[in-house]
Amino acid sequence: MKNIFVGNLSFGATEDLLRSVFEPYGAVERVSIITDRTTGQSRGFAFVEMTSSEEADRAIASLDGRELNGRMMKVNEARPRAGRELAGSGGRGSHGGGKRRFNRW
Repeated sequence: MKNIFVGNLSFGATEDLLRSVFEPYGAVERVSIITDRTTGQSRGFAFVEMTSSEEADRAIASLDGRELNGRMMKVNEARPRAGRELAGSGGRGSHGGGKRRFNRW
């Protein structure tokens, strides 16, 4: 199984549309369009899982840069998700690292 990143999608793209674009290259296991949590609107990218790595590679080579709904798709192998840091910490502990500064009254 290979996971494919599909970027620069029009906000009107649907899972059925993406499935129909990728199926000529092989079996599509799942299509997931990423949406904004608060609005539910598409964020303009998706992930497509294909059952065969060879078929996925063929789809990537054929579809990268292809126009879909007036936009040039960016299609490549999805990279593993990097670990996320706690929001606001900047990755340096709870105080943002560096010298502590105190307000002088």
